[in-house]
Amino acid sequence: MRIADGSDRRAALRRRSAWLLAAVLALGISGCGIEAFLREISATPSPDTSASSATPSPDTSPSSAASSAAAGWWHPTQGERFYLQYSGALRIPEAASVVDLDGEDTSAEQVTSLTDAGQHAVCYINAGGFENWRLDKSAFPAAVIGKPLDDWAGERWLDIRQLDVLLPIMASRMDSCAAKGFEAVDPDNMDGYGSNTGFPLRKSHTIRYMTELAKLAHQRGLAIGIKNAVETLDGVTPVIDFAVNEECREYDECQLYAPLVATGKPVFHIEYSGDFDQVCADSPKGFSTVLADLELGPDTKMCS
Repeated sequence: MRIADGSDRRAALRRRSAWLLAAVLALGISGCGIEAFLREISATPSPDTSASSATPSPDTSPSSAASSAAAGWWHPTQGERFYLQYSGALRIPEAASVVDLDGEDTSAEQVTSLTDAGQHAVCYINAGGFENWRLDKSAFPAAVIGKPLDDWAGERWLDIRQLDVLLPIMASRMDSCAAKGFEAVDPDNMDGYGSNTGFPLRKSHTIRYMTELAKLAHQRGLAIGIKNAVETLDGVTPVIDFAVNEECREYDECQLYAPLVATGKPVFHIEYSGDFDQVCADSPKGFSTVLADLELGPDTKMCS
């Protein structure tokens, strides 16, 4: 997309002013009615009114967020070797380039050891689900907590339509990620629209939520990816920096990432079953693939 220069912006403003004047004259609006009319047409309508849709201004108060944003953020590239571990004593292979770790359970010292070795640390947060063991669990009001996630004890779906409640919580989590030295954030459970969450969630809600999460991440100097939720890729590709996928080979969905890969953005890909050599052989171009166990412990195998 070409960025408009000063003359382009001035021309656009002149055209908008002329349009507004013509509209005012055509409608016969006068006096204080003009001011009300201008306020009304200048307002941006909410794309969804099915639930609370007030979006707070992203919290940019932490100085670390401001300084990181001023420097931009890391842009992952295709071909980087991916590794993730969420349980057990950390055992990160030296060959790993991108390492996905739990944001709360990983210390700043552990992140520093990775970055000092030239590895990129990605901060896992559960943005679409409530977990009853997290330190900030009391920040979630009952109204946003839905039905349990199948097979995951202690986790429940969140009403991601309620941005006014969730965005400040996620902003605080991202502040912690940035303070620890992470370079990116991996928000999980963004595909509630396909599950029995207790809320009437749609793909459009995920797209809107991810768009706001991307703003928060980028303001803090963090890259951000979309995990699974492949049906939303056409809507979120412009605002994300990478994707994380679980089992697209198993469910024959890897080809759905072709448009994202064509933009140069990588897919960090996890399979939980299959022959390792075959899983690696089947890894599509632009994918960085691993074979892991469901506990996501230290035995994850990286494809070369």
